Amino acid sequence: MTADDRLIVALDVPDALSGLQLAETIGDAVSFYKIGLGMLTGGGLALANELKQEHGKRIFLDMKLFDIGATVENAVRGLAAFDLDFLTVHGDPHVVRAAKEGAGASQTKILAVTILTSLERSDLDDGLMKAGDVRDIVIERAAKAFEAGADGIIASPQEAAAIRALPQAEGRLIVTPGVRPLGADKGDQKRIATPSLAIKDGVDHIVVGRPIWRAEDPRAAAQAIQREIADAWKTNASFA
Repeated sequence: MTADDRLIVALDVPDALSGLQLAETIGDAVSFYKIGLGMLTGGGLALANELKQEHGKRIFLDMKLFDIGATVENAVRGLAAFDLDFLTVHGDPHVVRAAKEGAGASQTKILAVTILTSLERSDLDDGLMKAGDVRDIVIERAAKAFEAGADGIIASPQEAAAIRALPQAEGRLIVTPGVRPLGADKGDQKRIATPSLAIKDGVDHIVVGRPIWRAEDPRAAAQAIQREIADAWKTNASFA
């Protein structure tokens, strides 16, 4: 895995044209991009296809699908035709199983969302989620998602080490949003960590958006995070 692959830049910009311009500005400093729901009606799928086929980038389509099994299966089958690398669904076991059926023999890896990194215990209370510590719920949902066949999970970096220690996590991916360089604005994220700490805790990929695309020099911002990732990888004895 190269440093480029470990950093995924979230193209949380208004439309496909803005996303393409940002990717061209960053250039070869980044090889992996996330496209989410916010750009879906602004040409997100077209951008995913262009970045993949014409620019050789890896693509993470962040749809967070949730529906009855048959609908999820059909949706994933259609999306997998775009030759995606990662696709997110909610971590409920019936959703994960349906998504894996839809992905079939494609190369698209299904990542299960545990608890959004913008949520904390009070938010779960408002949504009538089960009682308990957020960290414990995330770990439990991760284990169930792995058992249902998920190729990886989405969780905050604060839970990464505990998830990596799960027996079910062997050979699976951990992808973390909520990653912020030191001094960066937290935005709407609540459970965050630095890129260095995330990598040291066993994360495979970190997702960074605003600290890069809002920077005066997005390419330089991405390169700085790449250096931090590389340094953490080299100094962490567990990866020796």
